[in-house]
Amino acid sequence: MDLGLSGKAAIVTGASDGIGKAAAYRMAAEGASVALVSRTRSDLEAVAAEISGETGSTVIAAPADVSNEDAVKNAVESAAEQLGGIDILVNNAGTSSASSFEDMTNEQLDIDFSLKVKGAIYMTRYALPYLKESDSSAICNTTTPGGKAAAGSSQPTSLSRAAGISLTKAWSKEFGEYGIRVNTVCVGVLKSRQHRIRWEAANAKEPSYTLEDHWATFGPGVPLGRIGEAQEAGDVIAFLCSPAASYVSGAAVNVDGGAAPVY
Repeated sequence: MDLGLSGKAAIVTGASDGIGKAAAYRMAAEGASVALVSRTRSDLEAVAAEISGETGSTVIAAPADVSNEDAVKNAVESAAEQLGGIDILVNNAGTSSASSFEDMTNEQLDIDFSLKVKGAIYMTRYALPYLKESDSSAICNTTTPGGKAAAGSSQPTSLSRAAGISLTKAWSKEFGEYGIRVNTVCVGVLKSRQHRIRWEAANAKEPSYTLEDHWATFGPGVPLGRIGEAQEAGDVIAFLCSPAASYVSGAAVNVDGGAAPVY
């Protein structure tokens, strides 16, 4: 299926691995030029070279800590200059942080909101003027089903993701007059760097515990019986940001194998 992304320019945060990398790859494979945003330049440059080499599309590194507004401003302006504008913004930066209310610290709360909520706000603030100039623009935020139906001891992630879903709906109404569509993918458990790190710690204690053993532990909690692949979320993001989804805005789409108790 041709998503109609050829010639579009996208900027993706949290793009050095996982969902961000997968979304960037799919959009580049569809002919879009892509700016990758994350903290570490060397990681981004390696991923940019990999995706560009495999797809033939222009892929650049735009390193920034999205919780730093000045760094975001510089990264967005640099990306827009190099790519000739911005048609698509994917606010994907974030990681899981969960504890009980009584154990949650102010530092944990501040870090989580600075990365996931303020980071998305800063990126959108500086990308918005470019998105307004596009004739087919879209924003996609990465959140989780926990932002709709929080489990116990899921703070601060469930809290910040609920804020991300709220921003999505508000922005879809505010930016609609400019033709900018805004959606969010609510991702469940997927193969990711943080889960690999947890496996490495477990494997160090028990060498017979393989990565496949680790992935299999997630199956019982998912109706489809398996953990998801990052590319499965990346493909949905690319679709929502494409002209193929031209009348979809304000939606919060679960990508979780059916695990969420809510739509």
